[in-house]
Amino acid sequence: MADIKMIEIMPLGEIENSVLEYLKENLATIFGCQIFQAEARTIPDRAFNLLRNQYQAEVIIQCLCRVKKPAGTLTLAVIDNDLYVPGLNFVFGLADRLHNICLISITRLRQSYYGLPADENVFLKRALKEAVHELGHLFNLEHCPDPRCVMHFSNTLSDTDRKDSRFCRLCQKQLS
Repeated sequence: MADIKMIEIMPLGEIENSVLEYLKENLATIFGCQIFQAEARTIPDRAFNLLRNQYQAEVIIQCLCRVKKPAGTLTLAVIDNDLYVPGLNFVFGLADRLHNICLISITRLRQSYYGLPADENVFLKRALKEAVHELGHLFNLEHCPDPRCVMHFSNTLSDTDRKDSRFCRLCQKQLS
């Protein structure tokens, strides 16, 4: 983590300020580096797949690769639209280690997406877990077999709910 000086949180489209503030505050504690909010950007139209009514995560990341940023900065893009990658029905997020960019979708993290009563606390915790997970990939961490570790792969929302927002002892050691 010595090379990383900052993490920028980049909203794509409209993202609630409470989500961005929660992420900034908690990511600073977890990663121990400066967190700042970048200017909001528009979602690239070419990433939208009309047949699926979803955005292709890889196309969004390709577009973000063109955005200049200071050396030693990781980018966490946050979108409130459903994402997918070819071969999967949906993804909560995606990371591109080569360009130090990751992307999370907060759409499926809301209780209301599943017809359940809204729970802001649960929603924010899920957003943080997905953000930490994708940023962990930018720090060269792989998926962890420990279902409580934030680096455990989330195939379902219950996987996300089961894990912590922190790294397990082994992943923390790799991170250091």
